[in-house]
Amino acid sequence: MAWWGKLAGGAFGFMFGGPLGALLGAVFGHQFDKGVKMIGGREDMTERTQAAFFTATFAVMGHIAKADGRVSEAEISQARSIMGQMRLSEAQREIAIKLFNAGKADDFDLEATLDQFKAECHRRTNLIRFFLEIQIMTAMADGILHDEERNTLLNIATRLGIPRGYFEQLLHLAQGFDPSAGHAGAGARSPKALLNDAYELLDITPTANDAEIKRAYRRLMNQHHPDKLVSRGMPEEMIEIANRKSQEIRKAYDIIRDHRKSRSSATG
Repeated sequence: MAWWGKLAGGAFGFMFGGPLGALLGAVFGHQFDKGVKMIGGREDMTERTQAAFFTATFAVMGHIAKADGRVSEAEISQARSIMGQMRLSEAQREIAIKLFNAGKADDFDLEATLDQFKAECHRRTNLIRFFLEIQIMTAMADGILHDEERNTLLNIATRLGIPRGYFEQLLHLAQGFDPSAGHAGAGARSPKALLNDAYELLDITPTANDAEIKRAYRRLMNQHHPDKLVSRGMPEEMIEIANRKSQEIRKAYDIIRDHRKSRSSATG
């Protein structure tokens, strides 16, 4: 939480100007120095990226929530849920809510915010993709991805340099994977449905061989590894969200592996 301590404590030397700085300045009630110099230390740069991630996450989350014309209770609950998973302090939660509300404003500059956020990530692709996953989670909070929300998410992905195919995969990942969950009120998922979900989440087909499945699993686990994401600029407070996503990926892999083992035993 070093980045937050510096921000809340008024040590803005590592902070930035631009739209992210303007958002923070507005919610903190401070005027940031537009000419502040960049500090070259790796630790300072990581803290700068963490502050940018936190700021952009909640502001863009507010913009996404309003994409279909109104902010639903489910979307507000999802935002609060993410804040809860992050175990934000009262002060952090207050700032996050203010950023969320700023993102809902008609004059919110989404493109400029995304451009600065991307620049602050310094080509850290996994960090950018995880940011988009969080936005997708917000959009799908009510169980429906409206056309306006999907179009906004696709525009965000394009602006951040995420290919269309990977954007579609992130939609699957954001749906989550819980073998114990019911489906549309119809009770527990069938084993076949769970298996199909698992293949979909790992972005592979049932015809993939074992080596291809393992590569897909390792690639996704590497992209969602909490420690790696934090080292690249994800706020420490978001580690629980990354942990949960890693658990879902592991569950999907286990479902596929167990199915193949049982099938091999039956035919052996």
